[in-house]
Amino acid sequence: MTAVPPPVTRVTPVTHATHATPEAWLRPSLHPVYARLICAELLRRGFTQAEILQGTRLHWAELHAHRTPVEFLSFEQVRRLIVRALDLTACPWLGLTVGDGTQLSAHGSLGYAAMAAADVAQVLGLMQRFTTLRESVAYFDVELDGALALVLREEIRCDDTHEYLMGHFAAGLLRLLETVTGQDLRSCARVQWPFAAPAWADAYLAHCPQSTFGAERLRIELPVALLGCPSLAPDPDAHRLAVRDCERQLTEAQGGSVGARVRRRLLAASGAYPTLAEMAALEHIGERTLMRHLRDEGLSYQGLLDRVREELACWLLVHTGLSVEAVAERLGYQDTSNFSRTFRRWLGVTPRAFRESAGAP
Repeated sequence: MTAVPPPVTRVTPVTHATHATPEAWLRPSLHPVYARLICAELLRRGFTQAEILQGTRLHWAELHAHRTPVEFLSFEQVRRLIVRALDLTACPWLGLTVGDGTQLSAHGSLGYAAMAAADVAQVLGLMQRFTTLRESVAYFDVELDGALALVLREEIRCDDTHEYLMGHFAAGLLRLLETVTGQDLRSCARVQWPFAAPAWADAYLAHCPQSTFGAERLRIELPVALLGCPSLAPDPDAHRLAVRDCERQLTEAQGGSVGARVRRRLLAASGAYPTLAEMAALEHIGERTLMRHLRDEGLSYQGLLDRVREELACWLLVHTGLSVEAVAERLGYQDTSNFSRTFRRWLGVTPRAFRESAGAP
């Protein structure tokens, strides 16, 4: 086995977003368990909670709270945590480590359904059908052309987290299939990584010896016979119950919780934010009913509005060259000084100071 190289000094530049709209970066799209896995790995490495979340604008209690319904994180929130983790560990292949350590239980009902499935073909079918229950930033497409190929389709791509996410997705998928089948798949998997061979390529070769670099997309090729490989613990009754729970969650997710729907509407408002009464009308309910639904989820309308404005302001300041005045106007502020005062209340610094500290344009 090739020895894994030692950590390297890594400087992460600001990455400007050109692949998707700010709404795509800021909408809820990842289950918080995947952020918790990063935190758990950093705790194991000796970092404190305060060190882990420094500069991420995330809060430990909120991140680890068990809410019903679950409040998903945005891609931008998880991006900040990944960048922090990479800087702390100086380990560019950290995604491999976190993905490989992901247990089936982290995938919720989807993981339980996979464990109780009849064979790998059924497991892949579950992934195709229910991935959105856990995340909506990338999906594995299944190709059959002489070999079984799993090809990742990315909905959002960001330079400073791309390698981490590719490692996490690939290692996590192989860990899932190895857990279900009991087979050593890393030795036979042919993994094509969608980035140039880094100085730490040995870390990828140690994990998957048949790794190559420079591909257009992440591609994992496995023997086609694996499709018929039986699971270690097939259980038709348990499988049926888990799938039924997945179906229930999917039906609920299609409408979304009241808080998630309100947040999506606010993100799409582009500065012309509806009042509470107008939002209630869009939801076809009364103001008091909307307030009660949000309160039941531990939320408030003003709190959601402030959070959306704060996240969008930070995104625009870091990822675009818009002037502070233009950002204020985008957020619905007619008075730039009022926006600056509000921003200072959110983050304790002025918009210009925040932009300079982030190294943004």
